[in-house]
Amino acid sequence: MDRADVVDQAFRKRIANADFPLGSAPDGPLSDTEAVAIFRAQCLSRNLDRRSRKMQAEGQGFYTIGSSGHEGMAAVASALRPSDMAFLHYRDGAFQTMRSSQVPGVSATWDMLLSFATSRDDPISGGRHKVLGSKALSIPPQTSTIASHLPKAVGAAYSIGLSKRHAPEHQTLAKDGLVLCSFGDASANHSTAQGAINTAAWTSFQSVPMPLLFVCEDNGIGISTRTPKGWIEANFSQKPGLRYFKANGLDLYDAYKTASAAATYVRDTKKPAFLHMNVVRLYGHAGSDLQQAYLPKAVFEDWEADDPLLHSARLLTEKQLLSSDDILAIYDESEAQCARVAKQVITHPRLQTAKDVMASLVPPKRACQVPVPPTAAERSAAFGSDFKQMKSPQVMSRLLNWALTDLMLTHSELVMMGEDVGRKGGVYGVTQKLTDRFGPDRMIDTLLDEQSILGLAIGMGHNGFISLPEIQFLAYLHNAEDQLRGEAATLPFFSNGQFSNPMVLRIAGLGYQKGFGGHFHNDNSLGVLRDIPGIILACPSRGDDAVKMLRECVRLAREEQRVVVFVEPIALYPMRDLHAEKDGGWMQTYPDPNETIALGEVGVAGDGPLAIVTYGNGRYLATQAQKTLSKQGIDCRVIDVRWLTPLPTDGLLKALSGVRKVLVVDECRQSGNLSEALMAFLHENSDLPHARLAAQDSFIATGPAYAATMPSAQSIADAALRLWKAT
Repeated sequence: MDRADVVDQAFRKRIANADFPLGSAPDGPLSDTEAVAIFRAQCLSRNLDRRSRKMQAEGQGFYTIGSSGHEGMAAVASALRPSDMAFLHYRDGAFQTMRSSQVPGVSATWDMLLSFATSRDDPISGGRHKVLGSKALSIPPQTSTIASHLPKAVGAAYSIGLSKRHAPEHQTLAKDGLVLCSFGDASANHSTAQGAINTAAWTSFQSVPMPLLFVCEDNGIGISTRTPKGWIEANFSQKPGLRYFKANGLDLYDAYKTASAAATYVRDTKKPAFLHMNVVRLYGHAGSDLQQAYLPKAVFEDWEADDPLLHSARLLTEKQLLSSDDILAIYDESEAQCARVAKQVITHPRLQTAKDVMASLVPPKRACQVPVPPTAAERSAAFGSDFKQMKSPQVMSRLLNWALTDLMLTHSELVMMGEDVGRKGGVYGVTQKLTDRFGPDRMIDTLLDEQSILGLAIGMGHNGFISLPEIQFLAYLHNAEDQLRGEAATLPFFSNGQFSNPMVLRIAGLGYQKGFGGHFHNDNSLGVLRDIPGIILACPSRGDDAVKMLRECVRLAREEQRVVVFVEPIALYPMRDLHAEKDGGWMQTYPDPNETIALGEVGVAGDGPLAIVTYGNGRYLATQAQKTLSKQGIDCRVIDVRWLTPLPTDGLLKALSGVRKVLVVDECRQSGNLSEALMAFLHENSDLPHARLAAQDSFIATGPAYAATMPSAQSIADAALRLWKAT
């Protein structure tokens, strides 16, 4: 027999016989009315779990990781305000059922069963996944995440304090609100959780507002691996900057009392708290999990005997709020409601086509106030001595600095964050003077944790800020890349466009730094970014283009709610000369503040019949090769892709008009990078003869061989010559 049915029968029998588990007497500030409301939410959550299993058995449901045993979270929801944003653990159905009862017009039964059935009428995901979440309930969607939601909860909590000083146009969180983030005891061991909790405590330790309530739901097991007894308390109870609370999640009175105390502490002090709540896991990890294969039967039978619904029933009868008949009536009513609604939701249409599924990959555009550009006097005051130098050619790093200054003057909701971006001004000086110009509130020097940097950006996006996080080096992204792939990019997808986290992620990257750093500071692979659905990947090659593209990236984030990754070629930051020493051929003057390069607009230099299609450092080297080829009578054009994802197909086809042959040059590795996409594009969309020159599938060395594995101006010229002469 399914353990869900075993637990159900045991509950009914024990209620009828008044056979309750032992426990403390009801005590605390919980009102009688609210206590009964919590129990109703617990019963509904339990029966939604049971119904999801029955729907799966009938081929009509597609997700069975349930919340049974964790119904104490209904008391936590009761202790908070419905407007407090909640990033939930996937076992928090009871939190959502309780909060649904607090917000008029929301039906947890309908909402969650539509989600179980993957109906396109599911109000949160539109049928894309069973997720907990609701726009009306301030619950961003979460599926079976393993701690990846903790960093953005930190960011959302941080944004509350910042919004008091810099209120964003699209602010969503109350200035006296808090953020809740829940997770399991097994998830607490994940590096992402450890990093996020450490970041919250590190921030609080410096007396920076961080109104964040962590809730660890400790059921003592992660799928099959037991959590050592006492581990969670030992690990988190004495952490500096973090107040520890412990609650009995089986006792709705104690859970409510302790959660209320924790929430009051967080709200009053603006400091984070860690609410450790013991619960039990019923039925195994999910519907397909046979817990008897790895647990002695006595273990999970003990858990079942400690059913939190039995504890709630005992407490409510002791308070003489409900009789055994009343309790069974509430339970039966919720079961009947779930059964009735389940029959209806399975008749609702589901997604059928790729177009249906992909409709929410890109969030909707939003109305924004027309920005008021800064006056000449305001710009002069902000730029200081730099203002007089704007008509003189400059290197890319300085032009980017000026672009960031203008953007932050124009848009008060722009905030930068990263390692050393503030007082130091960045490793390469791109953010120099910005702290003096805009203050540490908007130029946040973070701790050294890329997951926390990206989480901060994502969370602040939930509250209307436009984040400009910086990752110091492309190679440093990889230990945090899931924050883009699993969180930032999926948010509009799983919320049917209702939630968004717009940002422009700046990353210093690619190769060609002379003798510096080796692989860890020169990473010539963009494959990890190119295959994330919904994000935009941009890479400028010259300072003036970088300025105009960055302006467009900020517009895309602000007005179209996009996640944009802006890769800045490190080797081109200080580049001055092009063909000869001191020729200044790669420096440019600062573009007028109204100039931009639109998404999909490619760059073209020359009009010859041989095209070199490239980007980043490739454009610089191809421009040098262009001169070499010209001396040999070969006229070529250099096409700068600029926008690497999505590939600017229309712009490329237009740029290739009149071309007879095409050489693709990719400074990144042969495997998994842009040259593969460009070769496929040419093969599928033209009859032009084409070839490619890409970097070897290798890491980059330090010292004299720093560029040995990548294209050079000479190798580009040689490859172009071979292609041109080929018949």
